[in-house]
Amino acid sequence: MKEFRGLVVLLFLVAGPFASAALTVATYNVENYTLANRMVDGVYRPGYPKPEKEKAALRQVIGGIAPDILAVEEMGAQAFLDDFQQELKRSGQDYPHAVVLEAADKDRHVAVLSKVPFKEIKRHTAVALTYFGQQELVKRGVLEVVFATTEGDLSVFVVHLKSKYTERPDDPESAQQRALEAEAVRDLVLSRHPDPTKVKFIICGDWNDTRGTRPVKAMQKRGDTVVGDLVYATDSRGEVWTHFFRREDLYSRIDFMLASPALKPFIAGNRATIGDGPGAGEASDHRPVYVSLKLDPVK
Repeated sequence: MKEFRGLVVLLFLVAGPFASAALTVATYNVENYTLANRMVDGVYRPGYPKPEKEKAALRQVIGGIAPDILAVEEMGAQAFLDDFQQELKRSGQDYPHAVVLEAADKDRHVAVLSKVPFKEIKRHTAVALTYFGQQELVKRGVLEVVFATTEGDLSVFVVHLKSKYTERPDDPESAQQRALEAEAVRDLVLSRHPDPTKVKFIICGDWNDTRGTRPVKAMQKRGDTVVGDLVYATDSRGEVWTHFFRREDLYSRIDFMLASPALKPFIAGNRATIGDGPGAGEASDHRPVYVSLKLDPVK
């Protein structure tokens, strides 16, 4: 028995206070949780809500992860967030704290739902950029939510960058606009936290581009300043894709979590997970990405 107690003490000393993860953060593009033109049972329906079958699958996926903090993209306005929050509660996932950001894009928004209270909410609805000589805004804005933990504050920035839909023939797939949005978001984060080595934050969401592209690279660094690193993520089979483009049969990784240098030591296993549990194939054209943090929230 004495030897056993000695082993327990040794394990605690080795593992330290970070022996178990205490806070799970997820990002998930829930695919048009709003009115949208869509095919339903083989029939084209304009201005149609997300089908109940997809909503049920969405709740199944989220229930399988049970994140403490859930960042979502492609959420409708407040009424749709209220519906989402209530449906989750009825299925056993209670998120009493919720906020949606209504920015320049009137149809699709970013939002955060949480089981732990918000310490602070910053709605960045007018993040400016210059596009072909004209003043524009980051279309979905940037939602910043701060949480208090026993290791200091954690800030979660939720970002949904411009899609690849071409709106100008001189900017194919809106590549330049998306890159400018990424740079504007990065600059906003640095204006809030000039020294990322001293502040714990995550930038997460649907960035609509892959890791080697200008937007994704811009998020990680400005000059010699490292904003953060992409958190490595795989599903249960070791696959890394998060989005299935049905029209082209194309799988890609466009949903990311970026952790500030100050947050990296608190990432359990130094990695994230791409959710591929029951319902993932029916709920959305994206799969969720989630990370466990060795942080205790202050409730």
